Amino acid sequence: MAESIWPTIHAERRALAADLAGLSAEQWQQASLCPDWNVHQVLAHLLALAKMTPAKFIAGFTAHRFDFHTFIGKLVAEESASAPAQTLAAFRAAEPRQSSPPAPPTTWLGENFIHGEDIRRPLGIRHEYPVAAVTRVITYYSKLNALLGAKKRIAGLTLAATDTDYTIGSGPRVEGPAMTLLMATAGRSAVLDELAGPGLDLLRQRP
Repeated sequence: MAESIWPTIHAERRALAADLAGLSAEQWQQASLCPDWNVHQVLAHLLALAKMTPAKFIAGFTAHRFDFHTFIGKLVAEESASAPAQTLAAFRAAEPRQSSPPAPPTTWLGENFIHGEDIRRPLGIRHEYPVAAVTRVITYYSKLNALLGAKKRIAGLTLAATDTDYTIGSGPRVEGPAMTLLMATAGRSAVLDELAGPGLDLLRQRP
């Protein structure tokens, strides 16, 4: 998949903003699937990502002594300091942006897909993600341990999508929709009950 990531990311931003319009105060405070963040805070993270540039990232990362989690936490705190409606308005305004931190483009597809589900699942909102782009992210994550620990988590397993012709890995199979496989690859244990296969018990044992 050589085409630009940006049309997909822009479409995902639009869809998420539409899904979050009209949330109650309680829904904005709902715990997300992203550890330690509620729905509002995950949206704030996506907003910070949309506004990020390589230069801004390097400056902030350096200022926080190369502590990635502290740096990201500060950005989330800043972007979620306003009322959720203001954060959502800012997210809508940032939709057409094409800037990002310095990393491979597939990273930003993954951020938008996974955090979109981190928000939607606890709220009971269903969304259809572009399957080819989702499997692209699974393939990318399967080679990396940085931040998500995905390579170690799915080592020795075969992931098989039930909604498209896609398999990756070797060993006992874990089967399910591509987006659910991506969430499991990223360590979201809440989705594991939606998967099946002889490799599932092994996957459950891995953090």
